[in-house]
Amino acid sequence: MKQILGIVGSARRLGNSEIMVKAIFRHIDQPCELLLLRLTDFQIESCRGCYQCLFKDGQCVIHDDHQLVLDAIAAADALILAAPTYFLGVHSCLKRFLDRGLTVYGSVDRLWGKPAVGVTIAGIPGMEGNALLGIDSFLKLMLTDVRQTQIVYGALPGEIFLNDENIGIAKSLADSLFGPAVAKPGPCCPLCGGDTFRFLGGDQVRCMVCSNTGTIGTDHGSLVMDIRPTDHQLFLTRDDVSNHRDWLIGMKDRFKTMRDRLKPITLDYRKVGRWIKPPDKTSAPESEKE
Repeated sequence: MKQILGIVGSARRLGNSEIMVKAIFRHIDQPCELLLLRLTDFQIESCRGCYQCLFKDGQCVIHDDHQLVLDAIAAADALILAAPTYFLGVHSCLKRFLDRGLTVYGSVDRLWGKPAVGVTIAGIPGMEGNALLGIDSFLKLMLTDVRQTQIVYGALPGEIFLNDENIGIAKSLADSLFGPAVAKPGPCCPLCGGDTFRFLGGDQVRCMVCSNTGTIGTDHGSLVMDIRPTDHQLFLTRDDVSNHRDWLIGMKDRFKTMRDRLKPITLDYRKVGRWIKPPDKTSAPESEKE
């Protein structure tokens, strides 16, 4: 029996993100087990940017719950992801987890190509901002095979299923998890399927999921994106993942050769400005000092 991991990117119990994951699971037409993971339940610290995980078989030097979550993703046969929109972006727990993403390179064989679907929930129609981009990026950078992603609207817990359209979206997401992928309507990146772009001037555009650049044009009245891959990719193929890991590891030797040139530049800024620091929690408050 296949195991599906439902990742809930919201702290709200029985909120719209949680029930959407469960609704998608209910519509899957083959025997499966649903395991649930509420990302906000796990202690995941900010990345320190030390790069040690690249030289320790993907093991991060920070001792928190990040590896537990990564192992759960790696152990699953498929993923369902749902997270709310907060201030025009997806819930920050997804980005905090992704910031530790270099650990992925120690688990490529266990992660690569899992079927996945994702959905973000926004309270006001049209006010999702870049939240769906956050869903797409999370699934792509976890090296999954993204079958479909969607936006649904509803503010109150359970409100998303007061209309039949969202029930149909849940069923469509379920059907695509182990069935044919569903492309997004409108112009999409031909390389990764992303539908969020930065306009660079003229006819130049850049895909915000895979970060490749190309042109926008028309074909019989329809917009068409002609995006071409550069020599350096992150996740389009398995070889891309391996090559980027090698490039990152190579930065260590590059830094050694450039250290003497770089050090004077950074030291020149050492005494600029005055830092605001958090209070020392190990010290007693002023009111408690004798």
